[in-house]
Amino acid sequence: MRNIQRLSAGSIVGLAVAALWIEPAAAHHVMDNQLPATFLQGLLSGLGHPVIGLDHLAAVIAVGCIAAPQPRGAMLAMSFVLAMIFGTAVHITEATIPAGEILVALSVVVLGVMLLRTPPVPRMAALGLFALAGFFHGYALGESIVGAEPAPLYAYLAGLAIIQSAIALAAMVATRRLIGRPSFEPVALRLVGAGITGFGFALLVQQLGA
Repeated sequence: MRNIQRLSAGSIVGLAVAALWIEPAAAHHVMDNQLPATFLQGLLSGLGHPVIGLDHLAAVIAVGCIAAPQPRGAMLAMSFVLAMIFGTAVHITEATIPAGEILVALSVVVLGVMLLRTPPVPRMAALGLFALAGFFHGYALGESIVGAEPAPLYAYLAGLAIIQSAIALAAMVATRRLIGRPSFEPVALRLVGAGITGFGFALLVQQLGA
């Protein structure tokens, strides 16, 4: 069992390192940079952006892992999703947040660092972090839907909420099962945090150099 855990953790870190070589900006467009025009296009775009956008995917996975040891962790994870929807709505109103992509990258770094902590992050601190991170990520995700008609816009928001909720809850459940094993070693979770932190730093350096 220990070998399996080490292999799993090692695989996650390996994937995170490999992801550093992928151009993050190219991974944020499901519709080939075209504004979704139909309900289905909006839904598919909303479902796809947080998955192919590696910064958003890393953040949502970290949220689920951080929420795992917390009481009512599912509600805590959902605070990230709600803040994300709010951030997207703010962008749709054409409000401007300076250095939005830098804040997204910084939030990935902070979420990764929180996974390196022992003991777990206090609940209220996690709630505040999820609210801020969710808002920044939602603002960034709103870029591709600004100017869309109501039907694809609402479908996009629904897709974002569905996929991010699913990923966060899946990460939370998987982490809880891992923690509950007698052979659990905290280093496995810390390796995940290290991989996410490293990826976040790479994004941050790229954004600062842009």
